[in-house]
Amino acid sequence: MLLQLTLSVLAVLAIIYVVPVVMYGASSRFVEMPSPENVGPARFLTGVLVTKLGTAVAFVAIFWLARDVWAEQWFVYAAIWFIMFAASEVGDAVSGRSSIAESVVGIASEAVYAPAAAWVVFVMLT
Repeated sequence: MLLQLTLSVLAVLAIIYVVPVVMYGASSRFVEMPSPENVGPARFLTGVLVTKLGTAVAFVAIFWLARDVWAEQWFVYAAIWFIMFAASEVGDAVSGRSSIAESVVGIASEAVYAPAAAWVVFVMLT
């Protein structure tokens, strides 16, 4: 079981890290996205990776602990996480921590990675 949990965390981490990087990268060709201030790209992406690792662990652990509830409702599980992520993006835009364009791209990437990650966890842990 520990191996399945570890592999699930790594799979979710890959999904929730790669999807936003690709979507922000693609969007930056069409919409101006500000570069992170006072930090180089490698350090910024490492910080994002560490943050996403925590999210991946929580995502997998909550699913696993309540897998009897979520096993056949993985899409509802994904929707709940998506709402939480999207609300955070809206809050960032309202507070000025990110631009509206960044928040829109963030919500779009979350609309892709939340269900993808939930499906992967469903497949790997049920």
